[in-house]
Amino acid sequence: MTFRIGPPFRALALLFALGAGMSVCVSGSRAQQPNVPVPPPRPAVPGAARPLPQIDTQALRGDVQRNEALQAQVRGELEAASGDRGKLARMLVDTTGRIREVEQQLIEVEARMAELDRVGAGIRASLVKRRALLEEVLGALVRLGRNPPPPLLMRPDDALDAVRSAILLGAILPEMRVEAETLAADLSELARVRSELSTARDRLEALRRALDEDRARISALVAERQRRQAEANPVQTGERAQAEALAKSTGDVHDLVTRLETEVAPAARAADAARAEAPAPAEGTPAVRTDLAALPNPARLAPAMPFVEAKGLLPLPVAGVRLRDFGAPDGFGGSEKGLTLATRVGAQVAAPCDGWVVYAGPFRSYGQLLIINGGGGYHVLMAGMDRITVELGQFVLAGEPVAVMGGGSRGANAASGQPQLYVEFRKDGISIDPAPWWAATDSQKVRG
Repeated sequence: MTFRIGPPFRALALLFALGAGMSVCVSGSRAQQPNVPVPPPRPAVPGAARPLPQIDTQALRGDVQRNEALQAQVRGELEAASGDRGKLARMLVDTTGRIREVEQQLIEVEARMAELDRVGAGIRASLVKRRALLEEVLGALVRLGRNPPPPLLMRPDDALDAVRSAILLGAILPEMRVEAETLAADLSELARVRSELSTARDRLEALRRALDEDRARISALVAERQRRQAEANPVQTGERAQAEALAKSTGDVHDLVTRLETEVAPAARAADAARAEAPAPAEGTPAVRTDLAALPNPARLAPAMPFVEAKGLLPLPVAGVRLRDFGAPDGFGGSEKGLTLATRVGAQVAAPCDGWVVYAGPFRSYGQLLIINGGGGYHVLMAGMDRITVELGQFVLAGEPVAVMGGGSRGANAASGQPQLYVEFRKDGISIDPAPWWAATDSQKVRG
């Protein structure tokens, strides 16, 4: 009778297959190619022209056609809104809302991709760690396979060697089986992560295309709005210079607002209009809570409701991730006076409420500062933007575009190069918690 040690060598075949799969996954997502000898690179010939990269002319032609179609569509929309302030305002608010939604989705997709990258890196590190252990076991099995014990009938000594080999392999097989199952699970998880990453990249590309189109549209709409604003309510160069001079000579925001609304004509007119708004309903009278997001009258030139009645209705001014809340420690022994949001580069900033612009320009450590008078003694301050797109004295609607974030943080809350928007609510010059005013869905998005 011949003694056989078949089961260990079946395990050897399994481990060989798993080892090959592991090598492919650890090395990345490279396509398998036959082992064709690669000729050495030819020495560069002096003066020889390098081959130009291939250009996908069909893709370029498609991009040009899409851009032309978008421009034609925007021109048609502007012509349709000619002389109709309400229609233009509606398009501004709707486009800004779409941009904000897409930017929020981009933030979520990018965060998910970062998490998948971390998971994939951990799996690859685990595979590399197991690879070193399995290589030692496989090496021993390969050596044994090349010199297998002879049949029992040849020499009695070899029978003892065969039994010893079988006992040794039988002892390590359970541990090797566990390693093989763990390895197979890791390979399956790595394949799932790569598949999800591929889907996320496709989604990211589609969102970026949509964002580019809406940014082109909002740029044209804002330019048209500001052209009309300049024609209807021109701000003199001297008035703008006077506001900037006050900002340089004043060290406190409250003092700045007070002086602007008394000394600079456009800001003074805006303050007068804010004081003339409809008063808040008397105590005991039920308030009619208009949904600002619906913009029932986009042509209005006064707030849809008193600021104090807008609690729970105001949209956040930008898509982002909350970094610091009102009242949190500021790191200097004090507390935060407003809300700080981390945004994407070039994010669109919208007015959080109806109101009049009483200042738009640089101010101290705030960087670019925008102050909106919401009426009733309430002011909204926003800082950290790269560019403000509204003018002194201009009336803006909740959700209407007012500024654009830059490529990095600015002002008092600058950190780590990521754009950050600072939002502060004030009542009669005193900072208040803005949380009660935000719409519930917006607050949930910010909380992640």
